[in-house]
Formats: sequence, C-alpha cells, structure tokens
Amino acid sequence: MITTPYLFFTGKGGVGKTTIACATAIQLADEGKRVLLVCTDPASNLSEVLESEISEHVNLVKGIERLFAVNIDPEVAAEDYRARVTGPLQGSLTEEEISTIREQLSGACTTEISAFDEFSRFISGEYGGEPYDVIIFDTAPTGHTLRLLELPAAWSSFTEENPEGASCLGPSSALKRSRQRYQTVVERLKDAFQTTFNIVARPEQSSLKEASRTSDELRELGMENQELYLNGVFTAMDRNDTFALKMEALAHEQLTNLPVNLQVLPKHSYPLLPYNILGPDRLRSMFRPELQSGYAVKDLQPSGDVNLKDLNMLVEALTANQQAGLIMTMGKGGVGKTLTATAIALLLAEKGMQVHLTTTDPAAHIRDFISQLPEIPANLTVDRINPKEETQRYIDKIVQQKGKNLDEEGIKLLLEDLKSPCTEEVAVFHAFSKAISESRRKFVVMDTAPTGHTLLLLDTAGSYHRDIMRNMSNTHGKIRTPYMTLQDSSRAKILLVSLPETTPMQEAAALQEDLKRAGIMPYAWIVNQSLSMVNGLTDPLLKSRADAEKEIIKNIEEHLSEKTFGIPYLPVKNLLPELLNSLQHTAASK
Repeated sequence: MITTPYLFFTGKGGVGKTTIACATAIQLADEGKRVLLVCTDPASNLSEVLESEISEHVNLVKGIERLFAVNIDPEVAAEDYRARVTGPLQGSLTEEEISTIREQLSGACTTEISAFDEFSRFISGEYGGEPYDVIIFDTAPTGHTLRLLELPAAWSSFTEENPEGASCLGPSSALKRSRQRYQTVVERLKDAFQTTFNIVARPEQSSLKEASRTSDELRELGMENQELYLNGVFTAMDRNDTFALKMEALAHEQLTNLPVNLQVLPKHSYPLLPYNILGPDRLRSMFRPELQSGYAVKDLQPSGDVNLKDLNMLVEALTANQQAGLIMTMGKGGVGKTLTATAIALLLAEKGMQVHLTTTDPAAHIRDFISQLPEIPANLTVDRINPKEETQRYIDKIVQQKGKNLDEEGIKLLLEDLKSPCTEEVAVFHAFSKAISESRRKFVVMDTAPTGHTLLLLDTAGSYHRDIMRNMSNTHGKIRTPYMTLQDSSRAKILLVSLPETTPMQEAAALQEDLKRAGIMPYAWIVNQSLSMVNGLTDPLLKSRADAEKEIIKNIEEHLSEKTFGIPYLPVKNLLPELLNSLQHTAASK
C-alpha cells in the first residue's frame, strides 16, 4: 500500500471510519511500517474495534507488531492544556488571578481547542519518541472535524488582533507560543505529498451528500488530496428475495449517481459483510476477500420474529397527559437521529400538538427529510441552529447592548474581542437555551449532533448552570437553567437512538452513563434499521445480519432500557414518507 505520511479518515458518523482506519493501520503494520493510529473523536470506540485497551497514552496495540494507538481524551487534554497555559504564570500572578484564568478555561470550547492542540503535535512532530512511517487519524464526525481544521486560522486572527487579550483559549501570549506549530500543521495538511484525506461513505443518499459537502469544504481549506472509500456495498446472494433486490438496486442507484465532485476522486469499494468487523482477524478480512470465506453465512430460520414497539406507541407515551415538553434524540453519528426526530415531530403534529422541530447538528439533514413530503402541518415549525447565523446574531446583540456608550475605537475593540473562536460556542448555546425554553409552551423536538459534539454542548449547559448558581445563591427557587430542564424527566425526554450493531449500542450505552452521571435520565431507546423486524427475508447475508441483531436487542431490553422501540430497515430512497406510511398502516390494522 503506497501512502502519504499522514492519513485522515473522515465522513458522516456511522459509515465505518473507525473500521476502515483500523483495517488500514493493521495492513500497513503487517507490511512492516511503523504506524500510529490517533483517534480525535470525543466518542471514540477504538478499544472495541481493535479489541485492545487504548488510552490517552501512546501504546502498542495488543497482538499487532509495529502498530501503536492513542485516544485523545478531551477532558485529559483540557486539563493538560490548562496546566500548560497557567504554569508559566505561577509567581507572576496571584493564586486568585490564576484561578480566574482556569475558570475561563473550563468551557466546552477549551475542551475542543485542547484536543486540537494535542492532535497538532502529532503532525508537527512534537510528540516525542521514535518517528512513525505513517500516522492515521480516525477523526470525529464531519462537522466536528471541519471545525477543528478551521481553528488554527481563527486562533491566528485572534492572537494578532488581541495581543493582550484572554478568553477561554487562554492568554494570547500563551497562544502565540503555539502559532508556529499551527502554521506548520496547516501547511502539512495542504501538502498532497504529506497528507491524504480519505472520505468514507455508505451507498446511501444522506451519507454521499455529506461526503460531497465534506469534499467541498476540505477543498475550500486548501486540502485537495482526497480519496473516496465506499463501505458496506450490498449485493444480494438470493436473487429471489425481493427485499434484498430492493436494497441492492438502491445502493446501485446511489453509486451510479454519485455527486459530481466525488466522481473524480480515486475510489475504493468494500462489500457489506455478514459479520461485525471487530478484532484484528476480522479487520484484516476487510481488505482480503479470501479471508472472508472463513466466516461462512449460517443457514438460519426466516426473519421477522423481533417485535419492538413502534413510534406510534412512543408518541402515545410521550403525549400521555402532556401538551408540551422537550424531546431530544441522541446517539452516535449515522444511527438515524434526524429521521427519528422528524418522524416523531410529524406524529406529534398529527395529534394536534404545537411542535417545533430543530437541530444542533452542524451537518443538519432535517430539511432533506422534510423536503420528501408534499407539505407539513401548519402546527409544525422547522428550523436549525445555524452556528454562523447564531454567531452573527449574538455579535449584533452584544454590540447593541455594550456599544451604546462606546466611541468608534471602543466598538472596534469590542468587535475584535468577539472574533474569538469561543464566540460561536456561546452563540450556539444561547440558541440551544432559547429552544429549550420554548418547551414550556409546546413540544420541542431537538435532533442533536453526533455524541461527542452533543456532550460538549451539554458541558456548556452545565458550566452555565454552575456559574448561575454561584452568582445567584439566594434565588434557587426563582431561576431555571437549561441544565435543570434536561434533568427534569417530567419535562425532558431523552431518546437514545442506536443501530442493532455492537459499536453503536456500546456508544449509546456509554452516552447513557455520561448522562446519568450528570443527573439526566434517558427516557427510552430506539433501535433503527432493524433487519430482524422485517418479515420473510431469505437472503443468507441479510438473515445472518438479522440473526446477529437479536442478541444486541435482547441486551438493550434486559440491561440498558426499560422502554425500547424499533424502526425496521426500509430499502427505499425517501425514508420519511415510507416510515410514516408504514406507521399509518400499522395503526389502521390494530
């Protein structure tokens, strides 16, 4: 395998970035190269895929010579970053002043920046130890990744225009010490002889659209050395299985009509396999068809014997004695949160409820689903929390409030201060808070970003809550922060969405534990794209995958959730109308 020293695997969540990144790392290590695999996803599952303990320290992967791996843990990186920023100030500032700086460095923005700071060291060569022939980055879902790649330019601008300033980035003087590194990183990312961006997608409309957008945005950043990895391409084994033939035809249609900017990229295609790709041996089989025969498809009974409650029953439960509330879909990227949120919002509206459907996902796809319908109910409003629009709105508001008594020079300084990359985080949080406050009067259905980004946003809510409580200790009964709403199970219903596969299930389970530690109790789980809910499958590959789902669904029902609902696999292009039609048919037959 001929490759550049730095390889990125990016794309929509759930398309198999981690699997392909790990398979590539193992193949290169088997070829004799010294390889480092770096995960920048706050919701990493490297340990599960490699079946080896992966930590925030670089270690050799169990059972694979020359392959090393590391998880950039956002919280650990943030604490290290705070220590690096405040360390040089010891002795020159009072403990109170240093404590104030640490407080400024406690938000989600700092967590994101510190993760990038850590990540940048591997590209600049400042990680220490022996050099690697290849460094592979298994990146976070697309919106988060692109935000990371945009940060160096934003930091440079901020440090130039605020030489004495400070923010949740830290003092500008501390940032200036890192500027040369960030410039080096950006130069290497743009160098086609050093860096390749591998965009991973599935042969599905939303995945390919996201891949197309990613390609364009990377090009705008000057990162043009790109390749396309098409994962999970299905070919029917039983030519008499009409469901399997529909799946195959849909995949073929998507691949035949690739977005124009993806058609010109070098392509790699990998089939949908009948087994979960976990552990070194199965990862090796991904690129070597001769090894795939070792995992023969079993002769199984027909599918369709898994009976999960549908979304009709979920909406009935959500509206029992309630006319308003907050409903949030959460989970790993690519599991179907947007489809689920949109369908629930429409079902609520059909029951006569006032509903507001919105999203915090930078790669919002709500409009894609809504556009599949001829019209939407008058009692349903749809929008998205657009980071750039919210940032400008927030800047205008602050200038209007604080600029009344400032002269031209003062306003100029205020605007420069608001160019801090942290402003976007604050602006999005304000919009997030506003949407939550609406849930007192109507149902607000919120489609959240992939897990890591969502946790950063919730961390901001927690930081805001703690700050409010510190400064308003005598008003506990009079104020309600967004965090308090999320903790109120009578007002907020958190729905964890998962595919019936091992990795998404483990991801959702880890998210559930994080939420519980924050005092937020998930209401229910929704299993999406379930083949085991489909009747009459005869294709051996699909039957094998349907059979493998049963143990996962059983584990969810018995150990992870008291309420579990399901959405069957739908082999159609326009998912939303098909899902709504099937729910109407089910309701009518009862």
